[in-house]
Amino acid sequence: MTSESHAPTSTDDDLRPGPPPGCPAHGLGPGGLHRLHEAEDLGALYEQLRDQHGPVAPVLLHDDVPIWIVLGHAENLHMVRSPSQFCRDSRIWNPLREGLVKPDHPLMPHIAWQPIASHAEGDEHKRLRGAVMGAISTIDFRSLRRYINRSTQVIVNRFCEAGEADLVGQFTEHLPMAVMCEILGMPEEYSDRLVEAARDALKGTETAIASHSYVMDALSRLTATRRARPEEDLASYLITHPARLTDDEVREHLRLVLFAAYEATTNLLSNVLLTVLIDPRFRAQLNGGQMTVPEAVEQSLWNEPPFSTVFAYFAKQETELGGQRIRRGDGLLFAPLPANVDPRVRPDLKASMQGNRSHLAFGGGPHECPGQDIGRSIADVGVDALLMRLPDVELDCDEEELRWTASIASRHLVELPVQFAPKPPQDVQEVPNHKPVATQRSDWQIGAVQPQAAPAAAQPQPAAAQPQPAVAQPQPAPVQPQPLSGQPHPAVAEPPRRKGVWQRFLSWWRGY
Repeated sequence: MTSESHAPTSTDDDLRPGPPPGCPAHGLGPGGLHRLHEAEDLGALYEQLRDQHGPVAPVLLHDDVPIWIVLGHAENLHMVRSPSQFCRDSRIWNPLREGLVKPDHPLMPHIAWQPIASHAEGDEHKRLRGAVMGAISTIDFRSLRRYINRSTQVIVNRFCEAGEADLVGQFTEHLPMAVMCEILGMPEEYSDRLVEAARDALKGTETAIASHSYVMDALSRLTATRRARPEEDLASYLITHPARLTDDEVREHLRLVLFAAYEATTNLLSNVLLTVLIDPRFRAQLNGGQMTVPEAVEQSLWNEPPFSTVFAYFAKQETELGGQRIRRGDGLLFAPLPANVDPRVRPDLKASMQGNRSHLAFGGGPHECPGQDIGRSIADVGVDALLMRLPDVELDCDEEELRWTASIASRHLVELPVQFAPKPPQDVQEVPNHKPVATQRSDWQIGAVQPQAAPAAAQPQPAAAQPQPAVAQPQPAPVQPQPLSGQPHPAVAEPPRRKGVWQRFLSWWRGY
């Protein structure tokens, strides 16, 4: 798709006044194409585009830069799994080569090519991604889940006595950062200031550059420290990996892992908790055991993936996708949100997706999210631990009062006010109690003879006084002593009790 394909068909269009705000035509650009960044409801727009164009639709970005958005589930999968046709290298993007995308374009931080695994191809991609996957493979997930649980308790301790909280600002934005700092190897850097800086950098505010620099300074210090003294953390394994990453490559991949995992997991936690609070059936399934927390997380990944779209893929050759002619150098948006509700995959959006992991929340193909198991672990353990601490937590506002900050890339819940009965803080430093194991019960059952302790005289002698044979000899089975004629039976030989009704019925039914 080139810029010429979206040019107006007549120069008279330039003389016509634009539609007034609120008009149905508002948000349309050259060629009658929709501007994604001006849509008030992206979900509704995606369905409108699906009806008009099918699974692949032409749209406009900021400054009326043309791009395709892939709406179909199968089409998205084909794109991300076909590296011979589509890549992540924006240097071949036609609008960029033609000067339509200015250096200060709002989406340049997402689209601009960088020497990182998510933008590389071929052998370079294998080298960089191999280092990232190798470092992640060293994570002990059992220890990680314990750390997530402990971090959850520490964070909940901050507000559990108040009886009210904002679960976004006080929980979902903090837990992922605390865990990621531990994984990367800089737990001492975790603080409210770091959380605020990461949040500000992702929002793209006026202070975003300064906030981004604050985070990068922390990652630079970590890289320098681990280069001199490696330890057991992800940063050290990146540095010591046979791929021999440079300090810049290490720092950039740490930034990629930190920001991507933080944003995605924060949104995932917020979405799961919101669903639990506003959907009684969802919560009843959790409480009743019909659904586990991991299954609830997967359902949320279907309904509200952490990233609505991912910037971007680019056509390496002329091809066809979803009935549309895609030219070499065209850009395409990978779009998990509309793909997950594709009618061909989910004809009934109310149907449960338990046990189905074919959603596209974590992408696919060579660039599939390498840290998805980390995000799942944070969400699984974090949500479960929070609900265990605050089982009576309830939404403290009307659902209509909830506010979101939406962009083309994602939708972020601003606040999640809740109330609950005040709870005392927990001692997260308590050492596990290692009491002696209690004496095991014997296998004695009701109705059987109770085993008696052997008399002292019958106790075995020490080995020195009573030598044992080299080979144990088989012992004959003990013979039950028979009572003498005319003598009463001993107490231990009581006649068997008469079978009850149920036992007699079973005997009759089984034929004996």
